[in-house]
Parts: sequence; C-alpha cells; structure tokens
Amino acid sequence: MRKRFGINGSTLVMGLYLLFLLLPIYWLLNMSLKTNQEILGGFSLFPQDLTLANYAVILTDPSWYMGYVNSMIYVVMNTVISLAVALPAAYAFSRYHFMGDKHLFFWLLTNRMAPPAVFALPFFQLYSSVGLFDTHIAVALAHCLFNVPLAVWILEGFMRGVPKEIDETAYIDGYSFTRFFTRIFMPLIASGIGVAAFFCFMFSWVELLLSRTLTSVDAKPIAATMTRTVSASGMDWGVLAAAGVLTIVPGALVIYFVRNYIAKGFALGRV
Repeated sequence: MRKRFGINGSTLVMGLYLLFLLLPIYWLLNMSLKTNQEILGGFSLFPQDLTLANYAVILTDPSWYMGYVNSMIYVVMNTVISLAVALPAAYAFSRYHFMGDKHLFFWLLTNRMAPPAVFALPFFQLYSSVGLFDTHIAVALAHCLFNVPLAVWILEGFMRGVPKEIDETAYIDGYSFTRFFTRIFMPLIASGIGVAAFFCFMFSWVELLLSRTLTSVDAKPIAATMTRTVSASGMDWGVLAAAGVLTIVPGALVIYFVRNYIAKGFALGRV
C-alpha cells in the first residue's frame, strides 16, 4: 500500500511534523474569524459565523495599529544599527589578530547568553535618567546588546571564508578601504548580511520584556498591547487572535525574502 501511493516512513514523519507546527497557526486564524460568543460557546473546526470584525478593530483602532507601527520603527532601527556596528567589528575579528581578540569575541557572545530580565532594571533606570524612556531609540539600543554579538558572530564566519588576497588586490588597484568594503567586500558577503539582518529582525520583533519595560504610551509595541486586552467585560479573544495573526505576517515576509540566504548560512555551518 505504501509503495502504491509513494508514502514512506520519512514522508509520514515529515507530514506529521508539519501538521504539528501548523495546527496552532491554523487555530489562531480560525479564532480570529469567529465572534467571542462562538469561541466561548463550543468546539468547532471552522467558523460557523465568519466575521472580519476582529481585523477591522485592529486596523481602525489607533491603540492597536500604532503598536505595529511602533514595533516596526524600533525593529528597523535596531537592525540598521546592529549591522552598522557588526560589519566593521566582524571584519576586524576576521582579518586581524590582536591581544585579547579571542577573549573579546567570547565576551561579546556572553552578552547574548544572558536573559533580557538581567538588563531590564539597569536600562529602565538609565533611560529614565537621560530622558529616553518611552522612545523608539531606547528599545532599539537595548536590543543591540543582544543583536550586535549575534550579528558579529554570523558575519565573522562569512568574512573568514573570503580570501585575504581580495583585500590586497583591491588596495593595489588603488581602492580606499571604504570603497573596497562597500563595493567589493559587502557584495561578497551579501548572504551573511541577509542572515544577520533576519536574526536581528526576528529577535527584536518577538522580544517582549525589554520593549514592555522601556515603553508606556508613545512607543508601546504590539507585543505589549496584546498583553493588556483584559477589560471589565473580559478577554476579547477574537481581537487578540486577529492581532496574533497580523503579528506573524512581518516575520513570514522576512523569512520569504531571505530564505535563500538562510539556506546558504546553513550550508556554510554558521547558522
């Protein structure tokens, strides 16, 4: 029977694994298309009374859609800052040897190992003192503590795979370092930049503790907004599910555009 339909053990296992991964996403989408009464009324695999009212609330209520705007602002800021800092740092680690370079590289990674809760209170006190509390740049800079080491680690591996002779040839041809780095070197490690940008984006997008601690109103992200949906009438499950579906969309789009870069990163053993 299995030979007739072309089904083997590995295909069955992969199918069950994909079903296990996609079931929560389907159930979230299913809930987002129901009313609260239907969600709380009983079990159903499909919406009995299909509605888009939950999405209409998200897209028309400023307290909801501004959460997405705020999240995108500080996530993009963090990704740009992290890459701008990590690119020259990774180049230095890959091309030069200096006293304590391995210790410094390991110290960078230890920052990535620490949980965000360790730094929440120091960041809160510091940003409150200098007037950065509840701003987008505050969250973007706080996330750099974790994303810069990760980006340096990823980019250093890609840069180490580029022969040093390319650098020397460019200098002989009269290229300045800035011109060589932007026009020759960066295109050679474009896949590494894409992978690093993906991981920086995803960490900053899904991180909750620091973004919630360092914001209150003006820069409050969608992750913090979703944790404050309880009112006197109870939990609005449909709106919360719709917000969850819309929160998945940016990450899915980023994965789609950098999927080839991620595959190359796995092939090079650095991701």
